[in-house]
Amino acid sequence: MTIAETGSARPKDGGADWPTTIASLIVGAAFFALWFWLLPVWLGFRVDTARKAGWRWIAALPSVLGFAVALRCVWDFGRTGHGTPAPIAPPKRLVVVGFYRYVRNPMYVGFFVGWIGLWVVFGRANFIVIAVAVAVVLGVAMFVRLYEEPTLRRMFGAEYEEYCRNVRPWLPRIRAWQK
Repeated sequence: MTIAETGSARPKDGGADWPTTIASLIVGAAFFALWFWLLPVWLGFRVDTARKAGWRWIAALPSVLGFAVALRCVWDFGRTGHGTPAPIAPPKRLVVVGFYRYVRNPMYVGFFVGWIGLWVVFGRANFIVIAVAVAVVLGVAMFVRLYEEPTLRRMFGAEYEEYCRNVRPWLPRIRAWQK
């Protein structure tokens, strides 16, 4: 979903980035809508609190935090990158702010954490769902490796190479990377 990963300070045009920020939020909202209204029904998620163990609701915290990370990344695409998470309208600047200073793919990581939390909350982590989740994670990793990274190298060149040398793709750094 993302072609991002770095950026610079606020542009000097004094607010011309608002249209792209709004466009990014619209694309992000559409993506969230797909994942929250279409996919849960397909996976059979139903709120049935009488049947669920009380401890499962603890997983709501990482779920909310994971989706909040993804939403913040959507914001950064528009505000800093002047683009959207969609490959048809990618950022014009490399996005290296916020969570992108810790890990190169925080939007994906946020979604993965969010969905794992939901599966725990709703008790839907059976073998088939886990197999599908593993396939999705592998598919996303291949998409990032085979499409996003080469595209970002072409778009941002040495700036992206330096970023890749300092920030891992999936496991966050302890301290934020400072260019």
